[in-house]
This record gives sequence, C-alpha cells and structure tokens, in this order.
Amino acid sequence: MSELSAIRMLADYNQWMNGRLYEATATLPEAVRREDRGAFFGSIESTLNHLLVADTLWLKRFAVHPACIDSLAPITLLPTPPALDAPVRETFAELHLHRLWLDQQIVDWCGDLRDADLDYVLSYRNSKGVAARRRFGSLLTHFFNHQTHHRGQVTTLLSQAGVDVGVTDLLVRIADEMQ
Repeated sequence: MSELSAIRMLADYNQWMNGRLYEATATLPEAVRREDRGAFFGSIESTLNHLLVADTLWLKRFAVHPACIDSLAPITLLPTPPALDAPVRETFAELHLHRLWLDQQIVDWCGDLRDADLDYVLSYRNSKGVAARRRFGSLLTHFFNHQTHHRGQVTTLLSQAGVDVGVTDLLVRIADEMQ
C-alpha cells in the first residue's frame, strides 16, 4: 500500500470513527456529555471540541500547500481558534454538524492529493508561534494520529459513562484480501 493510499484510508477511518463517537455521545444527556471527567480537556464534549479545533488549525496550515489551496479553500474561511480548547460551536448538535462537514472536507481533500504532494516541505507556525518545516506526508500522519489519540480518550470517557462504542479498530475498515 502506498503512503497516499494509507492517508486516504485514514481519512475514511477518521470520518467513520467520528460518526460512531458522535452517535454514541448523542445518547447521553447534556449534563453527562459536559461533565468534567478529569480528562485532559475535561469532558466528552470538550474533547470532541478539541479535535475540531486541532483539525481546523492543521487544515489551515495545510491550505498553504500549493496542491491544497483550492481543495482546502473552504477551511481558510473558518475563524482561527484562539486556543486549543476554544469552543467551536455552542451546542452539541452544532458541533456534530460541523464535524460531519469537516470530515467530508478531509475525505474530499485527501482524494485530491497526489504522491508527489507528500514530499513537499511545509513551513508553518505552531499554536505557540514556533516556526517549523516538515515533510507534508509526515504531518498528515501526525494529523490522523492526533485524532486517534483523542478519540481513544473519548471512547474511555464514554465507557465510564456506560456507553459501549463497539469496535473501534482501523482493521474493520481494511478490506479482506482473501478470495
């Protein structure tokens, strides 16, 4: 499997898994979704919000890549979150709709990428203003890994709240090659 194929698979998995988490989270009352459970971002809803913040920040950085200017143009119109825990939307329903929209943007954008795009060295500044230059393909791996990290936290928080998310392994999104 090529690096680009793996990135597209991760975009698909990201969309699928986020859908599952939001469906599971929607079964909880608002007070339970917003209850501080001692996680890094506190609550289930705040952790899901952080994922939207981080994804937006990274996608805005990615939008300066010459191959991404057009496909990520809608992302550049979003306000830049001022902090990693800044609220993206006021209600869970609005957060969910934004997640659905953003995940489709990610899938479509990854579908437009080409192998050569991954070797581009992207110059950017992190949320603290520190300059960096890194290979684009490696940054995409980080982008998807960061999502997986925090989704793992959300599945734990949901489990603690009595909600079983079910199978979360990437393996279920990989085609079985047996004939």
